[in-house]
Amino acid sequence: MKSVLLFMASGLLTKVLAQSPVVPAPDVQIKTAVLAAPEDKRAGATVYGYSPKNEFVLLRKGTNELVCLADDPAQKGLNVSCYHKDLEPFMERGRVLKKEGKKPDEILTIREQEVKAKKLTMPSHPSTLYSYTAKADDFTPETGDVASGYLRYVVYIPYATAESTGLPLKPAAPGMPWIMDPGTHRAHIMINPPQLPSASH
Repeated sequence: MKSVLLFMASGLLTKVLAQSPVVPAPDVQIKTAVLAAPEDKRAGATVYGYSPKNEFVLLRKGTNELVCLADDPAQKGLNVSCYHKDLEPFMERGRVLKKEGKKPDEILTIREQEVKAKKLTMPSHPSTLYSYTAKADDFTPETGDVASGYLRYVVYIPYATAESTGLPLKPAAPGMPWIMDPGTHRAHIMINPPQLPSASH
């Protein structure tokens, strides 16, 4: 009986270890995180990532206006972003609410209420976010090498509308800017350039 229990415990430990994400070294996380930033902004960007215990931590204090987020090691493929530092309160609040188990619609509603109540501050000027992604087949987490990635752009303009910007509510042509969540605190211009074929296909 004892040997059976030991076997079961060993199997459970193996399963847990197999499910635990392998966190890349800090320099690799920084290398991939800043791929979302313009080249002249990469060296001075602040970077947040993950500790060996998979805790969200500051990896590098920057000197310019960009904040970059490293890839979540628990997710497949690569997904990193960089944004203007004035968006940090908005982004940080979103991370907290997500960790509490709130769904996207709930997060939108809560932040909208908090912005209107002046508990949460949004930038008074247009603020850019850059998002860089790659499929699992095109990304090597251990080294941070990316064979083929995709960069898109988001410009936050709180409470902007189609009427105030002259932008459509959906793109009518590849790469055409359009406005999403108009009239809300997280109103933003989406710019999705035409996507090139993946290097793995």
